[in-house]
Amino acid sequence: MEAVSTLAPAAMPQHMQALAHANRVRLARASIKRDVAAGTVDAAEIIRDCPWEVESMTVGELLRSQRRWGRTRARKFLFALALNENRELGRLTERQRGMLATQLESRRLGHDLAIN
Repeated sequence: MEAVSTLAPAAMPQHMQALAHANRVRLARASIKRDVAAGTVDAAEIIRDCPWEVESMTVGELLRSQRRWGRTRARKFLFALALNENRELGRLTERQRGMLATQLESRRLGHDLAIN
């Protein structure tokens, strides 16, 4: 009696699958961060929708991808909301997600009104 493998002969090894997945996530995140920096996508929209690509991204990383947002501005903004910058977007509660997105939108609208 011969032992039969349950894996397909052309199947990729697990570590190669993990690397391929990590590359897909990295490229998708870079694209999202470029769109946020360019202003074509709003960070509040990303927070509300929380696509699979950003579930393990930290809140601080997303905030810093916005134009003119550095570590200090992100920390001050999150401190007022009692959120840690190292919190992953996928681990935010619905209440936290809504509060964060609402504050970002109101801050953006307030800034737009100050310019006009």
